Amino acid sequence: MSNFLKKIVYLIIGLILFIGVFTLGIYVGFSNRPEIDKITGVNNKENPPILQVKADFFPFWKVWNVINDKNPDALKISDQDKIYGAIQGLASSLNDPYTVFFPPSKDKMFKESVSGEFGGVGMEVGIKDKILVVIAPLKDTPAYKVGIKPGDKIIKIDATSTTDINLEEAIWVIRGEIDTVVKLTILREGITEPIELNITRARIQIPTIDTEIKEDVFVIHLYNFSTNSPELFKNALDEFDKSGLAKMIIDLRGNPGGFLDAAVDITSWFLPAGKIIVTEDFGIKKDPIIYRSKGYDIFTDKLRLAILIDGGSASASEILAGALHDYNLATIVGEKSFGKGSVQELVSITPDTSLKITVAKWLTPNGVSISEKGVVPDYEVKISQEDFEKKIDAQMDKALEILK
Repeated sequence: MSNFLKKIVYLIIGLILFIGVFTLGIYVGFSNRPEIDKITGVNNKENPPILQVKADFFPFWKVWNVINDKNPDALKISDQDKIYGAIQGLASSLNDPYTVFFPPSKDKMFKESVSGEFGGVGMEVGIKDKILVVIAPLKDTPAYKVGIKPGDKIIKIDATSTTDINLEEAIWVIRGEIDTVVKLTILREGITEPIELNITRARIQIPTIDTEIKEDVFVIHLYNFSTNSPELFKNALDEFDKSGLAKMIIDLRGNPGGFLDAAVDITSWFLPAGKIIVTEDFGIKKDPIIYRSKGYDIFTDKLRLAILIDGGSASASEILAGALHDYNLATIVGEKSFGKGSVQELVSITPDTSLKITVAKWLTPNGVSISEKGVVPDYEVKISQEDFEKKIDAQMDKALEILK
């Protein structure tokens, strides 16, 4: 072979080796590129500079790619739905049952449930220790009539297990068309076996207030803090004044709360102007908002007051009971309150998604977090199953005894 041909062969071999090494380098570089660069079909996947998040997103995008590469059902779920699932996981990382992300289908249902008419069973529910529990059945509703009690743990709604269910999902499943039946399977303290209750949904009309006189004590049963509660409570106080009595019981058992303004207005009948009723604590995000008494303060030192609470007393009920207790104006009787002392805000994320997020916690005048501590009674009195069946009200009896 001539020297010229040898040079040509060496040149070709060298070129082949160069191309091979170059191709291998490209392949290795492509395989080892950042996980986020492997993602296609997802907009805005990079971390916007304005957020300045100091977290490592590598695991997230690595898992994304492993799911798409290995899971046989991955292609059945759209990339957008995977994003929604990730956001739901992000919201749940707060361990706050009241912070929930609503993807399009659930966002629509939530807004309809807030604004529209619906059939329900008439009870307030919440999440406590990751379990769906009854805060309180509302008086004279289907749930109340079948014997639902505060503290009942709902483990099934029809055939749906409530394990890991969020609060809004549970409410949607319990609600339905009027005159249809929902079956609740519950666990109740003191009873070993689950209880199954069939409840017929109805149009719910929430009662607000009742009054009565027991012995020489004027009793106000307040069932919720609605927009008309302050006016109805004022009317009840007029009745009390005309009765000539000096002893009062405010029964907040089974009262799941309502409007903050109503709680502030009602509490103002017992406190001088300017006294702190409740504080909205936003943590380090911004300064707290302090709600103070409007100073109606019509009562003298001669008033003797007891307040009844139980595990169904929540939210605005805890504000009223907590404030009057902190100022030593009322003796609290019953069981520890539910501990629902937080403020939620609904934030629109996109035109068809939203996030309901806790933005603040309520503190009593002494700085006690209602969410963490609840309101603890001065006299703890529990209603046994036997008392419940015999309609013996040991809590009311204890309050009457104290006021004597």
